[in-house]
Amino acid sequence: MSGRTPLRAACAAAALLLGPAAPGRAQAPQVIQAPQVIQAQQVIQAPQAVQSPQPAQNPEVAQAQEATPVPPAIAVPTQPSPEAPGRAAGPALAGSLGDDAGWRAYRARFVTEKGRVVDTANGLISHSEGQGYGLLLAVAAKDRATFDRIWGWTRANLMVRSDELMAWRWAPDQRPAVADMNNATDGDILVAWALTEAAEAWGEPSYRTAARRIAVEFGRKTILFRAAPGPLVLPAVAGFAARDRADGPLVNLSYWVFPAFQRLGIVAPEYDWASIIRSGVEVLRQSRFGPSALPTEWISAKDDALRPADGFPPLFSYNAIRIPLYLAWAGVGRPADYAPFRTLWGGIDRERLPIVDTRDGRPVEWLSEPGYTALPALVACAQDGTAVPESLRTVQDGQNYYPATLHLLALVAVRMRYPSCLRS
Repeated sequence: MSGRTPLRAACAAAALLLGPAAPGRAQAPQVIQAPQVIQAQQVIQAPQAVQSPQPAQNPEVAQAQEATPVPPAIAVPTQPSPEAPGRAAGPALAGSLGDDAGWRAYRARFVTEKGRVVDTANGLISHSEGQGYGLLLAVAAKDRATFDRIWGWTRANLMVRSDELMAWRWAPDQRPAVADMNNATDGDILVAWALTEAAEAWGEPSYRTAARRIAVEFGRKTILFRAAPGPLVLPAVAGFAARDRADGPLVNLSYWVFPAFQRLGIVAPEYDWASIIRSGVEVLRQSRFGPSALPTEWISAKDDALRPADGFPPLFSYNAIRIPLYLAWAGVGRPADYAPFRTLWGGIDRERLPIVDTRDGRPVEWLSEPGYTALPALVACAQDGTAVPESLRTVQDGQNYYPATLHLLALVAVRMRYPSCLRS
């Protein structure tokens, strides 16, 4: 979440329709997009800002946006479909990581004594997504003490809106530390999922209550259940709907956290989570852009037709690399759904992950920290049972927050879904 990132551009584009830009902010989203192709060291430092939207330009605007009434078409959930599985379709998370040395190193490097998960590459900020990932990993490691620290900090510092959702960003060098009250739907999903898993693992009623409140709220405010080709997940309450953008609604496929949707029926059974999974897979199948057949980061779903969103370079980038992670973790999709990712990551440069311009299929930059390469290993494992290389079975020290997190999450996914890929 450095000052100039792809998601900042999303927010800037939304801000053009929501109100005047803050002093010093670039006025055109195209200008803000340029840093996606900066030098390699800078690229490694940027990814986390892609995760969480920030359309509001100041607290007053943010609060006004937060108070915008939610149209009934968004607010009313559908009834669970007859073919939907029971209360939970996926395996439980707790204990899947075990007493892993990678988790202990991660905890020491990125989790403060108070429970703040620190994004080391982006000004040491924290965000709802990072708190969610930290909570999930703590449950996977059955580390309740750390879970409680992370959850306590999250409640105290990010749950500052007037609803049950979280402000998406907390900056240690700003006052107030939360300058934008908008949420990030993926962060809300991750935290609700982690609380659900914690409630199942430790039998704590307060976790279950909190998980339900968050899940019901983002379901009501950010999921368009009556859209086509199925329910759409808005990246935030403000800034991405049809009322906010001429090409709206805008979606980002990496916000479909498929394994979370398999488990949230435990706390919010009134929502048709299976339909959200199906719609995400369908959106992916309709978002194969250019010769690489890859989705862009930001996709317009206006008039039920999917295309790259206006105002953003049509890149497959920091956000989108999580799409196959969530697909494989949930065990959903067909082999053809994984094929473009396998093709992209299966060449001689698989030790680095490319950021791709979908217009011509060419790389424009590379992600070179070793944790990223756990994603191609997971995809190969899910597709045909390819063993995870020994070098990727432990997390290397000295990495930044985002690649280290993705590496641990990929290992959790393998251990939960594909344990045979870890046999020598």
